[in-house]
Amino acid sequence: MFRAPEISYFSICGFPIYYYGIILAVAVFLGLWISDKIATKEYNLFGIIPRIATPVIIGGIVGARLYYCLLNIDIYIKNPFEILYIREGGLSIHGAIIGGIIVIYFMAKKYHIRLLKLCDIFALGMPLAQALGRWGNFFNQEAFGTPCDLPWKLYIQPAYRPDKYFSHKYFHPTFLYESILDILIFIVLYKFVMPKYKDNLGVITAAYLLLYSIVRFFIEGLRIDCIRYVCGMPLPQLVSILIIIGASAFLIYKYKTSDEN
Repeated sequence: MFRAPEISYFSICGFPIYYYGIILAVAVFLGLWISDKIATKEYNLFGIIPRIATPVIIGGIVGARLYYCLLNIDIYIKNPFEILYIREGGLSIHGAIIGGIIVIYFMAKKYHIRLLKLCDIFALGMPLAQALGRWGNFFNQEAFGTPCDLPWKLYIQPAYRPDKYFSHKYFHPTFLYESILDILIFIVLYKFVMPKYKDNLGVITAAYLLLYSIVRFFIEGLRIDCIRYVCGMPLPQLVSILIIIGASAFLIYKYKTSDEN
């Protein structure tokens, strides 16, 4: 059984430092470190990741926040200044990916590097960053799944339980499921996809998006915190389906064109 600490932060001179924030910060630097090692070893791009890390991080955070706020537009249209209250939570991985790619596009033009090459490098660091970052949900007691009584069940304190499930104590630890699957995605990309398709630019990125979207689709089916539905389907599941279709189409295109050559 998993049980999160009752207190999700500690204080320094009266200023609260949240475990969630620490984990996300470490996760970001882990992803960048992995990407930097791969850029240097596999693509002979020494020092490029440290040079573009700051704008990419900012782009990811801004994208993650704006995407979340758009999903909750009815709340933030009334209180627009609350968009800046990131410390209160509200980030989306889909928004982070979009924001990051936009900044990577401009960095690729600035340093005269092919966009898909940079995307592939970052795509290799993303899964491990996500695997660690999901543990922030554990400390925040959020993003958990439906009630369960499995040996690896997650205890959620009453204050964090949705009204509909208030009488339940234990839930699926979806943060753990995704964390494990993200590690497996990294292994697949690093051990099997990169050695064969490193020079076929975009394949690694498409493979990452495809695999993560499959994982996210099934994880989202267990979670009970969705705030937007489209035709009865959680919006993140719909977005995952669209990404799966797009990534699959790109991989098929790459396969056919490489086969022709």
